Amino acid sequence: MESDFRIWTRRPACCILLWCLLSFRVLGVSALSKESTSTLDPMATPCWQVEEFVVSAECFQCNAFQLKLWPVCNPTGYVEKINCAKSKKDEYKSCRSVAVEERLFWKFEGTVLCLMVVFALLVISRQRALDRRASEKVRRQLESV
Repeated sequence: MESDFRIWTRRPACCILLWCLLSFRVLGVSALSKESTSTLDPMATPCWQVEEFVVSAECFQCNAFQLKLWPVCNPTGYVEKINCAKSKKDEYKSCRSVAVEERLFWKFEGTVLCLMVVFALLVISRQRALDRRASEKVRRQLESV
C-alpha cells in the first residue's frame, strides 16, 4: 500500500495526466448525452440540421441587442443567415469568424514560441548546472588521490 502511495507522490505528472484523461472522458460523455437528447425532438431542431441550406448572408458579428435577444448568438457571438432549401425558411445559424479564428491561431502560435524559448533556456541552464556539479565532483575525486 505504501509503495503505491510513493509512486503517485513521486510522479505528480502521472496524477495530472490521469486526472485530465478522466475529466475529458466525463466531459465527452456529458456532451454526447446532450447531443442525443437534442436530436430526439424533431420540432426543436432547426431546419439546417435536417435539410440542405444555402448561406444568404455571410458570417457577421452580433450586436449587443442581438446577443441578449437571439440565443443563436451566444455560442460564438457571430451568426450567418441561411435559407433552407426544402422548407424555404430563413434562419440564423451560429458560425465562427475567420478573422477571429486567425487572430486566435497566431496568439496560440506566439504563446507556444515564447514557451519554447523559456523552456529551452531552462534546459540549457540546468544542463550547465549539472555539468558544473559533475566537473566539481571529478575535481574533488582527483584532489583526494
